[in-house]
Amino acid sequence: MNSFGLTLTALCCVVVVLGGLPFSSDAQLDPSFYRDTCPKVHSIIREVIRNVSKTDPRMLASLVRLHFHDCFVLGCDASVLLNKTDTIVSEQEAFPNINSLRGLDVVNQIKTAVEKACPNTVSCADILALSAQISSILADGPNWKVPLGRRDGLTANQSLANQNLPAPFNSLDQLKSAFAAQGLSTTDLVALSGAHTFGRARCTFITDRLYNFSSTGKPDPTLNTTYLQELRKICPNGGPPNNLANFDPTTPDKFDKNYYSNLQGKKGLLQSDQELFSTSGADTISIVNKFSADKNAFFDSFEAAMIKMGNIGVLTGKKGEIRKHCNFVNSKSVELGLVNVASTDSSGMVSSI
Repeated sequence: MNSFGLTLTALCCVVVVLGGLPFSSDAQLDPSFYRDTCPKVHSIIREVIRNVSKTDPRMLASLVRLHFHDCFVLGCDASVLLNKTDTIVSEQEAFPNINSLRGLDVVNQIKTAVEKACPNTVSCADILALSAQISSILADGPNWKVPLGRRDGLTANQSLANQNLPAPFNSLDQLKSAFAAQGLSTTDLVALSGAHTFGRARCTFITDRLYNFSSTGKPDPTLNTTYLQELRKICPNGGPPNNLANFDPTTPDKFDKNYYSNLQGKKGLLQSDQELFSTSGADTISIVNKFSADKNAFFDSFEAAMIKMGNIGVLTGKKGEIRKHCNFVNSKSVELGLVNVASTDSSGMVSSI
């Protein structure tokens, strides 16, 4: 681990801010949480993701992003997975998520496989955390021991998703503020942004940078001019908004440190990426330079930041529930006929079906 000093035994006192209010998580998560109750959970999840990634390598990056988008809203409680119902205003329809979240169907495949092996045992929140780690490994990226034992939340918060999730056009100050609100440092920000070393983004998120940056009628001056022309071929002005551009033009499906050398060469795909290096006098510049020069330093920091992020606002013990179907709370699953019989534990939460 790096200077965060964050070990698996010191995860019990992370303090974050959710919706502007202080929130303290004293949860004690444990990488061996399912050792006796579902010992094959890791291999089950890995097999599903490995099979999907054979035909859709982009899915690896999408699953890492899904975990991130979950944890920044109400904590890591799988709220992002909840569909819209008469009582749920889905986070999936928030601006940063709508038409861009991927992997929901893959999570459902994983949940089905896990339920078959270990009914009513593994939370959807833990599936998201494990899926992010496994996706990183399959893309030749960092590996870390995922603390487990999260339970699933009973609600979602679309307005908080709009408020908390960073946008692709954010300034560095806005990015820092969004991460600090979750108890994450500037080093965490730069490290977690490194997940943009693989995957794709839709043209709709970069078109203004290419043609009308800040309503100037000109491209973003921080863009490498050769890279600009390459991106304009993929994303013509007025062209299809859903065309895809690689985050990393050289190794788009591999988790490596190229993201940082791309920033040094003014080839950050999103404005929020390039802000880390092109903001004058920013303290993030030295971190980008460090990670560009030292893959181990980047990987160590990414692992620590993922563990730290994965502990935000988690539910444990009798809080929340273990969802039978990741898209619905258990009471709704019963109503929709997704499960047949439900019983409650002493807290009144549906716990076994």
